[in-house]
Amino acid sequence: MSKSYKDEQKEVKIMDLKNYSTGVQHIGIPTNDIDKTVEFYHKLGFETAFETVNEEANEKVVFLKLGTLVVETYENHAAKMEHGAIDHVALDVRDIEEIFRYINEAGLNSTQDTIHFLPFWENGVKFFTIEGPNKEKVEFSQYL
Repeated sequence: MSKSYKDEQKEVKIMDLKNYSTGVQHIGIPTNDIDKTVEFYHKLGFETAFETVNEEANEKVVFLKLGTLVVETYENHAAKMEHGAIDHVALDVRDIEEIFRYINEAGLNSTQDTIHFLPFWENGVKFFTIEGPNKEKVEFSQYL
């Protein structure tokens, strides 16, 4: 389900992402003190939805939920501790392989990322990340 338009005499394909995504899945915020971060968001009314350790990166990870908003915080001891501290926005997708194929065909995978798996949630999650024109990270993530 893609559209296209002509740009400088070449056809450019545009994916109709609303057919593949249900919206924002989570916002990722690195931290140097996960307990302090969790306490802060709990005081705002967020509840802990999932807690784990990313063995690969040796990071504690907590997903905090308020309504439909989910914040993923992970203790990487490299948080900048300044404005602009949000690391990435993750879009929830239904078909990670199809999105990955499109992103690569469209030349949007400038970081040359691949599809990764983490044993988060009940059955795991597959994801990959691209970089936008302003150095923002956009993650595409599918619950399995």
